[in-house]
Amino acid sequence: MPATLSLKPTLIPTAAALLGVAITALVGDWQLNRAAYKAELQTHLHEAQRLPPIRIAGSSVDPQTILYHRVNVRGVFDADRTVYIDNRVRQGKAGYFVVSPLKITGSDRYVLVERGWVAAGPDRTRLPSVPTPAGEVDIAGVATPANPPVFELSQQVFAGKLWQNVTVERYRSRFGLDLQPVIVQQHNELADGLVRDWQLPSLGIERHRAYALQWFAMAAAILIVYLVLNVRRKTSHA
Repeated sequence: MPATLSLKPTLIPTAAALLGVAITALVGDWQLNRAAYKAELQTHLHEAQRLPPIRIAGSSVDPQTILYHRVNVRGVFDADRTVYIDNRVRQGKAGYFVVSPLKITGSDRYVLVERGWVAAGPDRTRLPSVPTPAGEVDIAGVATPANPPVFELSQQVFAGKLWQNVTVERYRSRFGLDLQPVIVQQHNELADGLVRDWQLPSLGIERHRAYALQWFAMAAAILIVYLVLNVRRKTSHA
């Protein structure tokens, strides 16, 4: 009496299984697409670092043409409008990123400069004193996004000079300055005591691939469970 396998599905379990497999497979495919996009962006980042620097002048720049490229700009810092970006940790020590607007030489337009990192003092109610170079300075750095994604710890996004995050849009709204649509991450040294050991942004490519594998594994698990619960052994008589 050989045994054969027969599939006896019912409508609701079958529909649920198909829906589960479809959703998890689609999410897994989306994660793979995100990984591919970020891999392409990472290649662009590395290539942009090798190109000659682009000069930022008074005319408005197209951010898509200079994003993550090396840039240089000449101007005068506005020390009174310097802000400190809170909760920036370096080598296990809490501190701040210091951001100042630079009035571009020969123009009324400004560009925000992420100048560097400074350690927090023992009294967190007092911001550290950071000297701002006087007169015209030359800044060499990298053009970064004007409005990067931010994570806010509270709805009070700034208090005086202490900010949770900085974006061009938020800074323009607060101070009313005419700003270039990028933020320059300063790489050259000036006499201000700030630390500038910037790293290329972590894009999380491997994390997306790991998530994709998990979603595809979940799709396979749903299919296996469905088959186990719906396949019945059927005995036939010789």
